[in-house]
Amino acid sequence: MNQKLLLTFNAGSSTVKIGIFACEHESARRIGKGVIDFRAAPLTFHLVEGPAEFDVPLVARTDDLMRDVLEEVFDWLSEHYDLGSVSAVGHRVVHGGDLFSDAVRIDGASLSGIKSLVTLAPLHQPQNLRLIHAIAELHPGLPQTASFDTAFHRTQSDVVRRFAIPREWFDKGVKRYGFHGLSYAYVAGALKRLEPETAGGRAVVAHLGSGASLCALDHGISRDTSMGFSTIDGVPMATRSGAIDPGVLFHLIDAHGLSIRQVEELIYKQSGLLGLSGISADSRVLLETPSKEACEALDVFTFRIAGEVARLAASLGGLDTLVFTAGIGENQPTIRRSVVERLRFLGLLLDGEANDRNEAVISREESRVTIRVIATDEEQVIADDCLRLIG
Repeated sequence: MNQKLLLTFNAGSSTVKIGIFACEHESARRIGKGVIDFRAAPLTFHLVEGPAEFDVPLVARTDDLMRDVLEEVFDWLSEHYDLGSVSAVGHRVVHGGDLFSDAVRIDGASLSGIKSLVTLAPLHQPQNLRLIHAIAELHPGLPQTASFDTAFHRTQSDVVRRFAIPREWFDKGVKRYGFHGLSYAYVAGALKRLEPETAGGRAVVAHLGSGASLCALDHGISRDTSMGFSTIDGVPMATRSGAIDPGVLFHLIDAHGLSIRQVEELIYKQSGLLGLSGISADSRVLLETPSKEACEALDVFTFRIAGEVARLAASLGGLDTLVFTAGIGENQPTIRRSVVERLRFLGLLLDGEANDRNEAVISREESRVTIRVIATDEEQVIADDCLRLIG
């Protein structure tokens, strides 16, 4: 009997992660993963199957539909998998606005809703749509689903979501939405498995990667988060500024003559660790660079993260668990140590040896707060949503 497969697409601004899942007893098990890196020259598809890894140069060029790229990737995947047994495709869609509070099957109505939110996520939403349209063109009868990064945070109160601007703008969609919801959903599920009765209690999760944000969970439910209306809010990131005084933006435009597009480029792509250091957007490079600028960039990064942990602890009325996740959070002990040392006043005590080994629990026994490292898996959440919706 042929085994049914699911494919997942997790699109960023410059890469697309592809998950290959086998459907087993109403669950999805990952059997392969790939990445299309649009920054590579030539365009490259990287595939991992267990211990085996492959780098495949692609001859296709990206276009508005991305059809040729995906057709070439599917042709290559068909040499390893029976793509005729693919029963559905699930997508991560960055913005669900107030239209979507859960994953949905993609049809005319939901696709129209996703398109209507492009102005809220102009860098990411078009990429999501390109993938959806390309797959619909290549495989017209294949069901597709959308899992939204913002949906997990719909449990937050209006007090948390409001900006202190005239109320009419909230009704027009200018509010805090929050992002990285698929990652937080996975971590919330992991905490529930680890601590069935409390799901970590009052927990702050630090999703630290190229994009970075933090989320306050109350027994697994989102109550507050560092990212707001856009993906540049909150803590500094690889190339994004994080929270910035709006007066700075007015000054750049009025006093220095920058255009709106130039300011957008500066804030999204030239700031963060890259802008602070003038060296690299990669924290691994900065950790190995003994310059004042590299050290200061990392100090600003960890200083802002620790401050956000404290703010979110106030939102929760206390703190029981701190979780580090995503590429930096899971793999960089120095960053975690610097954050935790700034939070000793909250009773956080780090086990240095456990931290250096990237163990699952890195707090000392006498620590008032349990400090965990949990590997996130956004594609698993997408696959689970897809399987639930498609059946």
